[in-house]
Amino acid sequence: MALRAAILSTGEELTTGKIADTNAQWLADRCFGLGIDVAAVLVVGDDRGRIRWAWERAFEAAELVLCTGGLGPTTDDLTTETVAALLGETVRFDEASADRIRQRFARMKRPMPESNLRQALFPQSATILDNPLGTARGYRVSCDREIGGACVTRHLVVMPGVPREMKPMFDERVVPWLTGLPGVGAPPVTRVFQTFGMSESALGEKVSALVGVDDARVSYRASFPKIAVKLILPGTLDDARQRIDGLAARVREALGPVVYAEGEATMEEEVGRVLGARNASVAVAESCTGGLIGHRLTDVPGSSAYFLADFVTYSNEAKVTVLGVSPQTLESFGAVSEETVREMAAGARRLSGADVAVATTGVAGPGGGTKERPVGTVCFGLDADGVRLSCRHQLWGSRDWIKLLTSQIALDWVRRWALGLPVLESGFRS
Repeated sequence: MALRAAILSTGEELTTGKIADTNAQWLADRCFGLGIDVAAVLVVGDDRGRIRWAWERAFEAAELVLCTGGLGPTTDDLTTETVAALLGETVRFDEASADRIRQRFARMKRPMPESNLRQALFPQSATILDNPLGTARGYRVSCDREIGGACVTRHLVVMPGVPREMKPMFDERVVPWLTGLPGVGAPPVTRVFQTFGMSESALGEKVSALVGVDDARVSYRASFPKIAVKLILPGTLDDARQRIDGLAARVREALGPVVYAEGEATMEEEVGRVLGARNASVAVAESCTGGLIGHRLTDVPGSSAYFLADFVTYSNEAKVTVLGVSPQTLESFGAVSEETVREMAAGARRLSGADVAVATTGVAGPGGGTKERPVGTVCFGLDADGVRLSCRHQLWGSRDWIKLLTSQIALDWVRRWALGLPVLESGFRS
């Protein structure tokens, strides 16, 4: 049976929304890879009562508690004194830790505030975890507690809240110890599909028809504009990998081109991969996306091998003088039209010499919409040998959402073209 963990993050900046709790996200991912079942994630501010409450709930929920934050030198850093009180222990002053703090300030040639010596205090039974990157050392404790009328063992690990200090401490100091605990080290076998063009509910219906609750656990993670589908099988099963291969093949067949990648690959990475496999190049003409498509393409290392040019022609004049869009086309059909976007794509391909060009023009909002072309109206065009395609979609959301979704659709068109798939039969529906 997998070890259960609770992740506890402390800090007023977390509960007031000043920063996001990325520590909990990172630790949860590490726990998953170790086969540890994360039962709860708790976030509390710098308040003794609330911190104690969170620790008590964590002890009830899990055998292992991973805590970050509250180890600083100021009066609002309350983790150690709260943990010691929960354990029924006094705190001890660790002279070696104090010397280390003094030496660190001496190396920096800065005076050390006496308050920094608070970071040399630990619960009596704590095993100290070194921190080469900062003054706040972490610690771990294993203890017996009475919960629900039974005596149970609980393991707790306390680490700094600064991510650059916490992450190496966990990997280098905590993981080697964790792997010796019962229920750790047997991660589940997983397979992840990145999808675009189908709603979460539609994906759920298709996948649930193929994968029963006894076959595998299925999770869905919507991260606009994509949805990840994850198949999870316990790693303790000898045939888990063979079973998940069979399930994955069925899912791929059922979802078809809606699956654009496996693992954690992005759409732009997959576009680069398929263009490279075809030895093809791409150019872009952008209006409403303002260079976002080109930005995403160039985020991929090695994109210079296939990405030739990005023409950001925001004004009508630029569309005419740079891309060669006909003034008559603009006058007759407008900038946001299939006729215009086809000429934009053709111009980008002609000027760059690319094998394929994709173009976008639209109304990203929040202003500029009309009855005929409301905010969210976007036209797409693609030009390649023997292929000239266009389509109009009515998108939704805020300006940044419309721009991001537009870039995703445009990249998906390039991917489908490179794979020889019908571009206009994309699963995306406006």
